[in-house]
Amino acid sequence: MSGERIVSGSEERGFSPHESRLELEECLDHVFCGDACQVLARLPEQSVQCLVTSPPYFGHRVYTQHENPQEIGRETAVTDYIERLIRCLSQARQVLRDDGTLWLNLGDTYRKGVLQGVPWRVALRLCGLGWVLRSDIIWQKPNAMPASVTTRPTPDHEYLFLFSKGGEYYYDADAIREPHVTFSENSKMRGGRRHFGLRDGTPEQGKNAGNMNLHHARWDQAFHPKGRNKRTVWPVPLGKCREAHFAVFPEKLIEPCILAGCPRKGVVLDPFLGSGTTGMVAKRLGRHFVGIELEPEYVELARRRIGSVQPELPW
Repeated sequence: MSGERIVSGSEERGFSPHESRLELEECLDHVFCGDACQVLARLPEQSVQCLVTSPPYFGHRVYTQHENPQEIGRETAVTDYIERLIRCLSQARQVLRDDGTLWLNLGDTYRKGVLQGVPWRVALRLCGLGWVLRSDIIWQKPNAMPASVTTRPTPDHEYLFLFSKGGEYYYDADAIREPHVTFSENSKMRGGRRHFGLRDGTPEQGKNAGNMNLHHARWDQAFHPKGRNKRTVWPVPLGKCREAHFAVFPEKLIEPCILAGCPRKGVVLDPFLGSGTTGMVAKRLGRHFVGIELEPEYVELARRRIGSVQPELPW
């Protein structure tokens, strides 16, 4: 893979929607520094297999010491935040292939004790603009930060939405299958493993009547040999980075998105790259990446982190 390309802020400010789009070869495995909407307008259309991103959340931490009017998340009103985010994702839609997917992680925000419902408000807006919502995934955080609130439960989850651009889309279910549980020591089935191989040990006379895969209680014959289909609750600890003062996008959360959403040698885009985790995982899994980050210091951090990664799969 080629080395990461850093476009300085002064170069980025020259970007204009009226200029011709870049060639794909100019973008592969590059980190662009600049406003996401402006840079997206210069990327080649129909060039990216999947988008995996976690935009800045509304009203959460300040990522830099200086004010930047281009930074998403510092808006006063939640409606303004949603509109700005929707504009960027609409720009990204033009870069996405027709069979591409968007994996969007969003956390929620409380204002004066009222939950704003940001993830679902964004998701429903995207549906109204032609995106097809395929799944809502719960990112459950085993090491979530404690909270001192006493008037509601402490949140320990965020949403990860899977959207497709159209009716048909690339999705490799086999790449992210999970181990079967039914006949393991973790089975919650009544009677546990004793059901296996016993006549009338499974409900063959109910909704499964006539299913030849279940005759003589051989449920194992109905199970996919590579494992069960991925479930929608993903327990993943918060990510850590010694060089960043905030929790980073966890690699284990991004990995199934890329494995399922992008084939080998395909292109993964993150228009809010932050510390570079999406690029790191894409490179490690033998995929190309394109990253965009507004803050120059994070661009440098992303470059260092991505540069330290060696692909696990041969090209």
